[in-house]
Amino acid sequence: MKIVDNYYTALDCDQPVALAKFYAALTGLSVEDLGEQREEEVSWIELKDDQDKTRLAFQKIDNYLAPTWPTGPLPQQAHLDLAVKDLLKAEQEIIKLGAIKAQFQPGSPKVDPYSTEFIVYLDPAGHPFCLIHRP
Repeated sequence: MKIVDNYYTALDCDQPVALAKFYAALTGLSVEDLGEQREEEVSWIELKDDQDKTRLAFQKIDNYLAPTWPTGPLPQQAHLDLAVKDLLKAEQEIIKLGAIKAQFQPGSPKVDPYSTEFIVYLDPAGHPFCLIHRP
């Protein structure tokens, strides 16, 4: 029996509109309309699909601290996996948007065949996410 009608992930951050725009550019989802609200006043914002269903949300947290990945005092806690057809092309595009390739890559150096199928990045707020090769 289905209990939940829709589900999505919400990420904590210090600048929800900026992070929403980053993920909108990555995914093609639409940033919800702010109406009369100024960007700096936004404490919660959602990304919607073409049927107006929320797929990602971003929540402003006072004194936000980015996760430390892969180890450290603030572990990653959660991450997004985003499938792409061409890892290198996608990497070029997300770097332009503000993503940073994580220094540590699981399986580095590339001795594990699976480790060539994904690359870890950090979004502008420091959340780790993976681009996964899915042809």
